[in-house]
Amino acid sequence: MSVLNVVPFMKPIYTRSPRQQRRHTLPASEFRCLSPEDAVSVFEIEREAFISVSGECPLHLDEVRHFLTLCPELSLGWFEEGRLVAFIIGSLWDQDRLGQDALTLHKPHGSSVHIHVLAVHRTFRQQGKGSILLWRYLQYLRCLPYARRAVLMCEDFLVPFYSKCGFKAVGPCDITIGPMAFIEMQYPVRGHAFMRRNSGC
Repeated sequence: MSVLNVVPFMKPIYTRSPRQQRRHTLPASEFRCLSPEDAVSVFEIEREAFISVSGECPLHLDEVRHFLTLCPELSLGWFEEGRLVAFIIGSLWDQDRLGQDALTLHKPHGSSVHIHVLAVHRTFRQQGKGSILLWRYLQYLRCLPYARRAVLMCEDFLVPFYSKCGFKAVGPCDITIGPMAFIEMQYPVRGHAFMRRNSGC
């Protein structure tokens, strides 16, 4: 059973009262781990979100499939009536700072969760979905006994967004992609034992 299925705050949320629910089996809003079958939908959202801004995708389609096969439990998708509207893909890393290999490798014995990408479908942007999804993801990480922190790299203009979500900048990232430079940010995942005792983890 996926950890997501036993964590109360990760259970599907419903935006309508029972009387207002449409007569179909798809929940109005659902959060779950992604699978390789979701890779194409993930990549379509990612490509549209990043190509227009930076000209580069954090992950190509084969890399999306790679991580969703190796560590699907470190991903999280937000679905509206069965449609993927936002997602996060992560993997494990085993060093204090991100290195070039962190872009493509999953280190099963690592304790840092490297967030490769967070993206929201264009139709659902400017609604706070990115912040909500990231908050849920970080709460979920608290239930993973091996997770000690979340790390990511981002461009300067995204630093305020991640700072508001609790991340701290630790300096320039050692990773560069072409002419692009990044800031490395980290978030300490605290309260493991407390969260596991009180959330069914």
